[in-house]
Amino acid sequence: MAIFDDEPRKVPVAHQIGQDLSTLSLHELDERIAALKQEIARLEEAKAKKTASLSAASAFFKT
Repeated sequence: MAIFDDEPRKVPVAHQIGQDLSTLSLHELDERIAALKQEIARLEEAKAKKTASLSAASAFFKT
């Protein structure tokens, strides 16, 4: 293995709320924003499913 690789290392994008952002490049910030937007969409989808289940259960038990 060479000391310097030609291929950039792929480091998984991980973000902690409140972490220092001053050391991140514009590209890294864009990656974090994209990852967080995907996570928000996943959370909103899960919330919508739970809301629908709760509404269905409520409607079933009210009648």
